[in-house]
Amino acid sequence: MGTPQFIQTTAGERLVVLSEQDYSTLLEQAEDYLGIQAANEARARIDAGEETFPSSVVEALLDDVAPVRVFREYRGMRAGELAEKAGISQGYLSEIEAGKKTGSLGVLKRIAEVLGVELSDLT
Repeated sequence: MGTPQFIQTTAGERLVVLSEQDYSTLLEQAEDYLGIQAANEARARIDAGEETFPSSVVEALLDDVAPVRVFREYRGMRAGELAEKAGISQGYLSEIEAGKKTGSLGVLKRIAEVLGVELSDLT
């Protein structure tokens, strides 16, 4: 890496001038560091017992599949089973999963509890 040049603006701000190659190298090193840092943070959450989800769940959520359906299927539950445990009709659950109804706060809380996810995961 070359020697950086320092210049001072008329406002008194110090600037650093690098070659384009040095700048690219610094960016790559920062990306590597941030990648390692993110991996370490993820490992700490896993070690602390926080649940993680496979990429198939994340991809389904990103594809706008109804979160209730995504987590129900991930948990291996039938719609009727979830509806019964949440105290709602299977038809109502079907409408929530199809996006025809949003579900009341109380219903979504019960569904989240049955599925073992946070309420925010369903909204």
